[in-house]
Amino acid sequence: MNTQQPSDLATETANQSEPDTNARYSAPALDKGLDILEALSASADGYTLNQLSQVLQRNVNEIFRMVVTLQRRGYIQADQNDRYTLTLKMFALAHRQPPVKSLVDAALPLLQELAERTRQSAHLTIYQDGRVIVIAQVDSPERWSFGLKVGVLMGLSDTSSGHVLLAYQDEVTRTRMLGKHIKVEGELDIDPGQLFSLLMAVRKTGYAMMPSIQIQGVTNIAFPVWGLGQRVIAAINIPHIARIDGTPTPSKEQIKTALADICARLSLRLGYDAQATPASS
Repeated sequence: MNTQQPSDLATETANQSEPDTNARYSAPALDKGLDILEALSASADGYTLNQLSQVLQRNVNEIFRMVVTLQRRGYIQADQNDRYTLTLKMFALAHRQPPVKSLVDAALPLLQELAERTRQSAHLTIYQDGRVIVIAQVDSPERWSFGLKVGVLMGLSDTSSGHVLLAYQDEVTRTRMLGKHIKVEGELDIDPGQLFSLLMAVRKTGYAMMPSIQIQGVTNIAFPVWGLGQRVIAAINIPHIARIDGTPTPSKEQIKTALADICARLSLRLGYDAQATPASS
């Protein structure tokens, strides 16, 4: 005999009719493709198919067709050893967005001027998903140049650009940025207290300057770029290399002056009001 009450039956029927949102809207093939892209983005050297299957904890047959499709569509590439790495296609797609494109378009002429004035290369960086990414770069006009490629990911906590991008945020935003922090290859661990002191020093001086932790003889000098809402939205960095042959070149003090001027002019182009109170104050 059925002893269920009408209310029980109604509840059971409702439960049976309620869709499982996660199951209903899941796309396993898309998840698989995104897992592959995310895994490759975290590796500087890339992975072979077997290594990728181990990282993703999936067998080779599960990911083979997706890898082939991603390669055919130009999102990943394979070298002569069948090691897969990301191409810059996703970077290109992301930076077709009007805000980033506008930033790059406004910055490039000024970066070129900066390189001419300082005789050094320069690059523009922004914060993106826990890391720092180079979105524009110009070479030194000298016969040789040291610079970072567009699309390169940099450390957030151990670079001058990262320090500038962190230093001028309010506490909530800075905590969120650090909470999403994804270390890049070679990025050093830094004590939170030491990082806080470094960020306060950046706010006091208005810039970050530190020896490169990757390349001997390079001194990174970075200044903030301000935008609408009185927020720091980017940083311009010069990886300074010194000549030892006696050829006259701008000093670091002269380079800082030029950097400050270029960043101030770019900030004005982006709608920054120098008379208003910064959002992080």
